[in-house]
Amino acid sequence: MKEIRIEKITLNIGTGGPGEKLEKAMKLLNKITGMKVVSTITKKRIPTWDIRPGLQVGCKVTLRGEKADELLKRLLVAGAEKINKLKFDKFGNFSFGIPEYLDVNGIEYDASIGIIGFDVAVTLERPGFRIKRRRNRKRTVPKEHSISKEEAINFIKQKYNFEVN
Repeated sequence: MKEIRIEKITLNIGTGGPGEKLEKAMKLLNKITGMKVVSTITKKRIPTWDIRPGLQVGCKVTLRGEKADELLKRLLVAGAEKINKLKFDKFGNFSFGIPEYLDVNGIEYDASIGIIGFDVAVTLERPGFRIKRRRNRKRTVPKEHSISKEEAINFIKQKYNFEVN
């Protein structure tokens, strides 16, 4: 029950508004993952940024299971040689950015997309974390069963042979 695993990986691109940029971003995420891409929609009004509720401002795709594991191996190599400890939160999840999609193995340059970067968010879990999401008798995950920052760092070091500083 103490084994740590990847629950999901979320790839995200924020474009700031609808239009050609959003279409390019959706095409890129589809090219990287082969999955259906969902656009993110604003809920708040921010007049100084010309944002209103219901406006498409970005896109994302979520991967789970073996596809997530394979993609994370490629993305860690593309992201950097090291991940900073500050990128991990107190629950063991971490995120990092990739400045250019050309760094990812197996992805060729596409002139119709141009050069775009994206963010990667990785959520870790242990068996038994379902109790916080289930419909019947929801409970919080006990403190001794939750994933700490240090445990997440050790998981990345051991499973992916990746340096964390």
